[in-house]
Amino acid sequence: MPAGSSGRPAPAVPLVHDALVLAGGGARRLGGADKPGVRVGGRPLLDRVLAACAGARTTVVVADPRPTSRPVSWAREEPPGGGPLAALDAGLRLSTAEYVVLLSADLPFIDGPTVGELLATLRAGRADGVLLTDADGRDQPLVAAYRTAALRRGLAVLAERHGSTAGLPLRRLTGSLDLTRIPGPVASFDCDTWDDIAAARARIREHGHVLDEWISAVKDELGIDLDVDTGLLLDLARDAAHGVARPAAPLTTFLVGYAAARAGGDREAVAEAVRKAAALAARWADEETTDPAPPAQPTDKPSTDKPSGAADAAPGGAPGPAPAPGARPDAE
Repeated sequence: MPAGSSGRPAPAVPLVHDALVLAGGGARRLGGADKPGVRVGGRPLLDRVLAACAGARTTVVVADPRPTSRPVSWAREEPPGGGPLAALDAGLRLSTAEYVVLLSADLPFIDGPTVGELLATLRAGRADGVLLTDADGRDQPLVAAYRTAALRRGLAVLAERHGSTAGLPLRRLTGSLDLTRIPGPVASFDCDTWDDIAAARARIREHGHVLDEWISAVKDELGIDLDVDTGLLLDLARDAAHGVARPAAPLTTFLVGYAAARAGGDREAVAEAVRKAAALAARWADEETTDPAPPAQPTDKPSTDKPSGAADAAPGGAPGPAPAPGARPDAE
């Protein structure tokens, strides 16, 4: 692997790929609810999935068009409601990449690193595709990355054999492919029932997940793709709150964000703004804890100060003559 100027291996170039998101279906187990629009952590399930595949060159959503947090292309299977194979066929017609990530629209915990792992594993081997397995070890072919040519070949064979791909189960295609499997019990969790929705909503509010989920939701809402070090920001907020005043925490982090945006808005700009603000907070706090200069200490040299009205001492320590009546003590 080539090394950069630092001597460390150069990072792998991201694999150019498209993303296909299947967002149709009747959601019968949800009573016919609009499943892609159901919110988990304040965001529609579809938007959560779109955030995970933000690195795709082209993202195609197979469903009727709707507002989304990210720009996408829209496709529709023929006939509408024709099933996942027909939806996959429709989506592939708008894809030109050699590799494609295939996701369903009901995955609350799919994320960018998982998509990256699927693609990296696909690139490293010779398999037709790489998919996740769920908590029970079952294949999840709608949480996967595939070689586009393999999908097209398989779909063509099925269409020729059956006259159409409509109504055929997805396993008719995946069963003919050479697949690599990766355990992914969380990322492959899908929401088929209201109990699944409730479980997903509860999980994102757990202590170990809530901050990451909230930051991800805010970035998605504001259209920010920047990968910031939240630990740095939390440390800065703590230092500002403890070393200055509690309300200084949110105001300081806001100003850091503003300064980073003016400096270019990348990860390094955020880190530099945090460093400066944290150093200032430390200096501010030090002034509260540093003792003031100690008072001057008396020396061993006798004082030359005399009480008011005292007579000058004569040589040898004897008192001098008393002043004449009416004369000032300092008169010569």
